Amino acid sequence: MMTLYSGTTDPFSHRCRIVLFEKGMDFEVIDVDLYNKPEDIAVINPYNRVPVLVDRDLILYESNIINEYIDERFPHPQLMPPDPIMRARARQLLHTFEQELFSCIDALEKNQKGADKERAHVRDQLVQFAPVFTKQKFMLGEEFSMLDVAIAPLLWRLEHYGIELPKAAAGIMKYAERIFSRQGFIDALTPSEKVMRR
Repeated sequence: MMTLYSGTTDPFSHRCRIVLFEKGMDFEVIDVDLYNKPEDIAVINPYNRVPVLVDRDLILYESNIINEYIDERFPHPQLMPPDPIMRARARQLLHTFEQELFSCIDALEKNQKGADKERAHVRDQLVQFAPVFTKQKFMLGEEFSMLDVAIAPLLWRLEHYGIELPKAAAGIMKYAERIFSRQGFIDALTPSEKVMRR
């Protein structure tokens, strides 16, 4: 059985929990207190961070790598596009999310004084994505995919991070509600995450 070491409020761990629940498979989640991590996290992940997936003798860290492994190992429902061109585009967008959105997470999590710049940056990046959702249900079209998984934890935490989207981004919030109503997303929420949104 796969074991996921997961931070109860960590957006990257949240991604992995969503994929595990979407796949509907047997797994164990070990909740990790991010402020008092057990020593074995540093032993299994040289970066001493969560999430960490242990599957027999395989140990993986970094949420996108973990999620692609789970998707390939348990192909139904498939979350990465089967077509190599679309899959490459999806990976490119995942990389863009990391660089443009999730690079700001540390500052937002710590609610640093200089976090206003990060809040504005995330807001502006999301506004740029908004027009996509006037034409399609999910990031890659009609099917829920790994891109939706990747951005969902950030959208769930907007209020928690103090990010207000303008009216121009209404499409993003409708899109977010579609994700938030999925059973896999609901099941993946920890009690600490549930209280992040009113």
